[in-house]
Amino acid sequence: MGADAKIVVASNRGPVAFSRAEDGGYSMARGGGGLVSGLASVAAEGQTLWVCAALSETDRAVAREAPHGRLHEAGYDTPGPVRMLDIHPTTFSRAYNGVANRTLWFLAHLLFDNASEPVFDPAWFRQWAAYAEYNRAFAEAMAEEAAQGAKVMVQDYHLTLVPGLLRDLRPDVRIAHFSHTPWAPPDYFRMLPDAVAVELLTGMLGADHVGFLAERWADAFLACCAAVLGDRVRVDAAARTVTHTADGRVTRVAVHALGVDGEALLQRGRQQDVAVRETALEELRGDRKMILRIDRTELSKNIVRGLAAYRELLRTHPEWRGRVIHLATAYPSRHDLPEYREYTAAVQRLAGEIDAEFATPDWQPLRLEVSDEYPRSLAAYRIADVLIVNPVRDGMNLVAKEGPILSRDGIALVLSREAGAHAELGEDAITVNPYDVVQTAEALHEALMMDDDERRQRNERLATAATQLTPQAWFAEQVAALDD
Repeated sequence: MGADAKIVVASNRGPVAFSRAEDGGYSMARGGGGLVSGLASVAAEGQTLWVCAALSETDRAVAREAPHGRLHEAGYDTPGPVRMLDIHPTTFSRAYNGVANRTLWFLAHLLFDNASEPVFDPAWFRQWAAYAEYNRAFAEAMAEEAAQGAKVMVQDYHLTLVPGLLRDLRPDVRIAHFSHTPWAPPDYFRMLPDAVAVELLTGMLGADHVGFLAERWADAFLACCAAVLGDRVRVDAAARTVTHTADGRVTRVAVHALGVDGEALLQRGRQQDVAVRETALEELRGDRKMILRIDRTELSKNIVRGLAAYRELLRTHPEWRGRVIHLATAYPSRHDLPEYREYTAAVQRLAGEIDAEFATPDWQPLRLEVSDEYPRSLAAYRIADVLIVNPVRDGMNLVAKEGPILSRDGIALVLSREAGAHAELGEDAITVNPYDVVQTAEALHEALMMDDDERRQRNERLATAATQLTPQAWFAEQVAALDD
């Protein structure tokens, strides 16, 4: 059983999810995103297996019924072989909510309210033990599945301990770890308990290749290795290598800036469901300019300050009243965490205040959509005049890349300097400090006033930059790096 996959991918969320069908059976939905696309591109090169966690009770039931959790052996039409892990719900919740989302995500995005958090008490250390157990389950499954000398691709902050655990179990395999988030600078990273900080970094350094979306995140990781691990390692920041002093093994750190599959996105944007929504949005807009944002109600996305900047635009540039509409798609995220429920409520409150202050019988200044509807987002990209992407911190941000690709007449991009995408797109975007509401309001005004020719030329360059490294090429590049 197992030990025959030449490429093994591991991520918390897998390429499929399950729900109960009306007949009492199971209904499977395909996952989306760059990782799924990237995996499909390399599957033909050899046997590839995806290891993921069951995220719901239905997922767990399916995983238990499938032979050893292998969905493809149970007859499901998965995109390549998939092994879904049935991890105990309490262990999963403590690892996923308590550590991955409530600690590591907040750490990476610098989101802690330092006056009161974080607090590393006995309850938190129980969560950390669950996180280690969760990572161990992945490492053991991958050790079972990987062929001799296989390449193993571990994804994101949920699985930082897997490379080290897997190296102990299978020293023959080649391991890569990729972080889709930012990385905290040393002073912030060292808020973690000392032993935990060491365990996390040494876990990731179990990999032969550690990847990040932008240079600044890779440099911060190297700085943390030097500051926290001391003489356990030798860090060469210029060469981006970490040498383990105990055995001389070298971990290479690299940047792989994830782009968009432009052809696939354009093809999806031409489908009928998008056209229907485009017609409806054209009606909503009328002869006005449209400002667009598309985000989860995630703390780091900075929606509240973005809406405050729109309110400031209407206050300081009254000539735009009645002549612009803001479509803000802000769909719920992580509502099992109280901070996220409170943030969603704050977004809704401010949206209501903007309408109360400025709305007239024939003009609604802001349209807030709280449902995640992909065809509507694609349609909005096509017709919007301005796209605002103003996160306080973001690993990459593909919204900033998708908008220019799909735009029909050119879109002006207002972009936070704290988004990873700024390294590639900043030259043709209007850059903002995400904390500065006044500056962001002026950037929106500048974007609305931009000459049509300039907007189209900038949009063309933005679209070219956004498609430099497709998800397929991004994944294949990391697989190839393990041959070095």
